[in-house]
Amino acid sequence: MRIPVDASTSRRFTPPSTALSPGKMSEALPLGAPDASAALAGKLRSGDRSMVEVLADHPGELVRTDSPNFLCSVLPTHWRCNKTLPIAFKVVALGDVPDGTLVTVMAGNDENYSAELRNATAAMKNQVARFNDLRFVGRSGRGKSFTLTITVFTNPPQVATYHRAIKITVDGPREPRRHRQKLDDQPKPGSLSFSERLSELEQLRRTAMRVSPHHPAPTPNPRASLNHSTAFNPQPQSQMQGKYPDGARFLPHSPHPTPATPSPGAEPS
Repeated sequence: MRIPVDASTSRRFTPPSTALSPGKMSEALPLGAPDASAALAGKLRSGDRSMVEVLADHPGELVRTDSPNFLCSVLPTHWRCNKTLPIAFKVVALGDVPDGTLVTVMAGNDENYSAELRNATAAMKNQVARFNDLRFVGRSGRGKSFTLTITVFTNPPQVATYHRAIKITVDGPREPRRHRQKLDDQPKPGSLSFSERLSELEQLRRTAMRVSPHHPAPTPNPRASLNHSTAFNPQPQSQMQGKYPDGARFLPHSPHPTPATPSPGAEPS
């Protein structure tokens, strides 16, 4: 059984290759588009080349930020809080920024969101903002570094970020503990221990005693002389008793002896 098909309502499938004619494709992509993309790529390449040139002119002094329009000075990886940096911090603009434009610097991390800074504002001059005596007062925390946020107040303002810029601690960078122990263990030239110094002094004293012709007389012991002088001597006491049978006594400061008191019943002489 055949089903009749109306020819007016039937449609044919058209493959995609023939859906767009060469003329329509030329209308969708204008001829000037390749030239515009090439010009944009040329601008990007020229911008990259200018940044490379600036970095080459200042090797080891400038570092890139996350903004293609600004560079900044390289900071030491570890520094002491509230201490002057070894070099002045600078922000270099690769684009046209008017003189007198204010530039500010902020520092923070996940532990210290807004660290205290000093002298963190400068003015742009000849595409360079120089910060005089920028100091990091706030500490970044143990084993952590600050991220710098540089804001250039153009219209509209521009922001550049310098990630993991500097670590700030109370003591600043120090030598490793093992290295310090090795330095302490090493004997210093010309230094002697206490026992060595004492033995050297004793040897010098003995040498001086051998060289000197006359040895000094030994100093008498005052305690020994006192013991000999205060020893009990019975002879003077017996003489006193024979001369004065009644036990005559003498005053401490009187030169004349006190006469003896006669005993009761004795005849006067």
